[in-house]
Amino acid sequence: MNNPTYFHFPTLSPLYEAIQTSGIFPDSKFFPDCSPKSDPADILVAYEKAKSQPGFDLKSFVATHFEFPETPDTSYQSANKPIREHLDNLWDTLMREPDLTLNTNHSTLIPLPYPYIVPGGRFREVYYWDSYFTMLGLQVSGRAEVIQNMVDNFAHQIDTFGHIPNGNRTYYLSRSQPPFFALMVNLLAEIKGEAILLRYRRALEKEYDFWMDGEHVPAALAAGDPLLTPAAEAAGTRTHRRLVQLADGSLLNRYWDDDPNPRPEAYAEDLHTAHQSSRPAEETFRHLRAAAESGWDFSSRWLSDEQNLASIRTCDFLPVDLNCLLYYLEKTLVHTYRQLPDHTPVEVFKDRARLRKAAILKHCWDAKQGFFFDFNFVENQRAAAFTLAAVFPLFFQIADAEQAASVAKILEEKFLHPGGLVSTLSHSGQQWDAPNGWAPLQWMAYRGLMNYGHSDLAEKIRHNWLSLGEKTYADTGKMMEKYDVENPDAPGGGGEYPNQDGFGWTNGVYLKMQSL
Repeated sequence: MNNPTYFHFPTLSPLYEAIQTSGIFPDSKFFPDCSPKSDPADILVAYEKAKSQPGFDLKSFVATHFEFPETPDTSYQSANKPIREHLDNLWDTLMREPDLTLNTNHSTLIPLPYPYIVPGGRFREVYYWDSYFTMLGLQVSGRAEVIQNMVDNFAHQIDTFGHIPNGNRTYYLSRSQPPFFALMVNLLAEIKGEAILLRYRRALEKEYDFWMDGEHVPAALAAGDPLLTPAAEAAGTRTHRRLVQLADGSLLNRYWDDDPNPRPEAYAEDLHTAHQSSRPAEETFRHLRAAAESGWDFSSRWLSDEQNLASIRTCDFLPVDLNCLLYYLEKTLVHTYRQLPDHTPVEVFKDRARLRKAAILKHCWDAKQGFFFDFNFVENQRAAAFTLAAVFPLFFQIADAEQAASVAKILEEKFLHPGGLVSTLSHSGQQWDAPNGWAPLQWMAYRGLMNYGHSDLAEKIRHNWLSLGEKTYADTGKMMEKYDVENPDAPGGGGEYPNQDGFGWTNGVYLKMQSL
């Protein structure tokens, strides 16, 4: 693993804190995406001299000493094109070429060796789990070379950093996102053949090692996690970063972030949230960052009080979707090792997958309620929140037929609306809660239900989601990051920033669903 040096904005303290708490930019992500025009140390000296001068204007100082990031192109319209033509053309608008001349000492952007697709709007970089759903659309559009480039970029990041960061910005390096890399590799294998698995074997292994870090280190899985309660420790629960060993010996995973500080891209917001909490600020920051790693930032799923973000406790949960993804990674390694002369690793990973599946079914399935839930290992009980993460055991065929039928019934009765499925049943104001629906979860639910023969419900979800996307496109000429599925006439909302147009994974899922 290489260790290149990259620029981090907190090195500009106290200028960094002054800007991020000043409100001069309405989006906290804007300043971390700026680039210093000269050595940051020289800028700090200039700031110390200038800030006490009469008439000092902080925004003007920033404009003088920093290159502003590109303004999102919101002017791209359909020009009355059919939606399929619009989306096929939009890939070129969302494409970014590798910037091999980028000064990594003066920019938070991490250069990548191959072209890639960004989501759109304020998201000027590639994002990890978004990209799998984007690739589904690229496959339909016949852009196999772009899929190849993006998979190669992710393999490059694994080789460079030991994991795939949340996005290719330095402020994302301390965390990842839901591990969809194995699905990307298998998608590429659909196009180019099974030998692709061997090409990415090392990258798949390294990603697995990242999530399982501490498993083979003596005393790594030990007591002492400051986020664990004494009762959980006494019960035999042990943790190390993203890995949790339960009292029954089960090894399952959680979301985590190694940096217990405010997120640079949401600095003011995180400070505000921490101030609302009675816990040490570092605990709140850790849980906020872990939620960002989950991709569900934010949702009542992670809150002890669904109306209060300051009650966030992401690191206490063993998420059902995360563990299903790692089960799939284990199964993918089994298929990869079957192409090698030595089949010993095949049996090792078959056993790992079997044990994880058993642990998911034991700890995440609630027979009484007939639904899959996250497991709160700190409280040693299943979470109460009904969420669309419950479709992951169907997508990865972990559930049995009876469990799948029960999940389908609840989806139809509680989650299904005129525009598709809500992410949760809570109206908390957070963007990953009702009334919002998101493209990736519509796809996971659709395919999961189809796996178990619930085609009528799957087709209803597909129809509702496509209809909502088409209606919004007809009204605005745009595809959006998220949608209000309860009221198709209302825009999606909630969260830390306005709804964004573009939009990579929405385009990808639409194209894939529409092609079926």
